Amino acid sequence: MSISNYTNEFKTNLSLATPVIMGMLGHTLVALVDNIMVGQLGTAELAAVSLGNSFMFIAMSLGIGFSTAITPLVAEADSEGNFDAGKSSFKHGLFLCTVLGIALFLMVMFAKPLMYAMKQPIEVVDLAMPYLNLVAASLIPLIVFQAFKQFSDGMSMTRYPMYATIVANLINVLLNYMFIFGKFGAPELGIVGAAIGTLVSRVILVAYLWFMLARHKKSKAYVLQIKFFTLSKAMLKKLIGLGFPSAMQMFFEVAVFTAAIWLSGILGKNHQAANQIALNLSSMTFMVAMGLSVVAMIRVGNQKGLRSFKELRRIAFSILLLTTLLASVFALMFVLFNTVLPKMYLDLDDVVNFVDNSEVISITSKLMLIAAVFQISDAIQVVALGALRGMQDVKIPMFITFVAYWLIGFPVSFYLSMYTSLESEGIWYGLLAGLTASAVMLFIRFNYLSKKMIREKESKLITT
Repeated sequence: MSISNYTNEFKTNLSLATPVIMGMLGHTLVALVDNIMVGQLGTAELAAVSLGNSFMFIAMSLGIGFSTAITPLVAEADSEGNFDAGKSSFKHGLFLCTVLGIALFLMVMFAKPLMYAMKQPIEVVDLAMPYLNLVAASLIPLIVFQAFKQFSDGMSMTRYPMYATIVANLINVLLNYMFIFGKFGAPELGIVGAAIGTLVSRVILVAYLWFMLARHKKSKAYVLQIKFFTLSKAMLKKLIGLGFPSAMQMFFEVAVFTAAIWLSGILGKNHQAANQIALNLSSMTFMVAMGLSVVAMIRVGNQKGLRSFKELRRIAFSILLLTTLLASVFALMFVLFNTVLPKMYLDLDDVVNFVDNSEVISITSKLMLIAAVFQISDAIQVVALGALRGMQDVKIPMFITFVAYWLIGFPVSFYLSMYTSLESEGIWYGLLAGLTASAVMLFIRFNYLSKKMIREKESKLITT
C-alpha cells in the first residue's frame, strides 16, 4: 500500500481523537494546576502531593483500566446496530465500575499507613496524610465517570466527556485558588484545599456527563431507566474477563511509574519533587497518545464487528503512524525546552527555598531529556494496546506489560538509582527500557494477530 492509504485516515482519526485528548488533558490539567499552585507553597508540599497521588495512581489505574472493557463491546454493538447488547454492556459496566470505585476508595484508606514504612521523608508523609483522605473519596465519582466516558467513546460520541471535563476543571481551578490560598473568604488550607477542589470537581464531572448523555437522542435510551440490579451472570463474566486483564495492563504500567515516585522519595524530597514535575509534563503529552489509543480501540472494535479485518489492520497502522509523528514533535519540544518547562512549577524568587528550588529544576531538566526519548516508545505501546483491546485481545498483552515493566523496566530503575551515581536519571532510564520493551512486544502481537484474523477469514471463504 502507498503511504496515502494511511495518511488519508488522519483527518478521521484526529476528529475522533481531539475531544478524547482534550478530555484526558483535562484530567492531567487538574494535576498540573494542583502541582503549580502547591509548588508555590514549597518543595515539601509538592513532594507530599506527589506521594499522596502515587497511591491514587495505582487505584485509578485499576479502575480506569477495568472500565476500558466497556468501549469495544459498545463499539461492536453500535456497528452491528444491536441496541440491547450495547445497553447491557453499558449497564453491567456501570454496575461493576461503581462497586470497584467503592472498593478502591476503601483500599487506599487501609493502605495509608504504608507511607510511614516506605522510607519517605517524614515531613512529606505528615503533609500527605490529610490530603489523601479527601482525594481517595474522589475515586468513587471518578470511576463512575469512566463507565459513562467509555460508553460515550464506544458510541463515537467523544465530545461529551470533553465538555464535562472542561466544566469540572474550571470549577477545580476556582476551588483550588479559594482553599489553597484562602481567597474569597474561604479558609487557607494549603494542600488540603487542593484535595477539596479535586473531590468536588469530580462529583460535578460525572453528574454533568450523565446530564448531557440523557439529553442526546442517540444515548438517551441507554442511560435512562437502567435496571441497575437486574444483572446477567454471562455479561458480568464477559466484562470481568475483558476488564480484569485490561486493569492489570494499566496497573503494571502505572505501578512502575509509582515505584519511580517511591524510589525518588528514598533519594530525597528534591528528587521526588523533580520526578513529579517531569512525570506531570510527560503525562500531558502522553494524553495525546492515549486519545489516539481510544480511537484505535473504537475503530478497530467497529471493524471487528463488521468482520472487515484488512480494513482493521489498515486503520490501526494509520493511527500508529500519526501517533509516532506527533510523539516525535513532542520529543523535540522536550529537548528544546528542558530547562524552561520546569520553571513553571517553582518560584525562583522565593529566597528561603531558592537552593531547593534550583536543585529541583536542575534534576528535572535532565529527566526531560530522557522523557523526550521515550515519547515515541510510550506512544507506540499505548496505541498498539488500544488496537488489541478493540480486538478484545487482553490476556497476552497483560503478560507482555508485566514482563516489560516489572522484569525489564523496574530492575533497571532500581539498580541504576540505588547503586550508581545516576540517581533520578537512573530511575527514568529504567522507565525508558520498560516502555521500549512494551512497544516492541505489543506491536509484534498486533501484527501477528491481525494477519491471523485475515488468514482465517480467507480460509473460511475458500472452504465455503
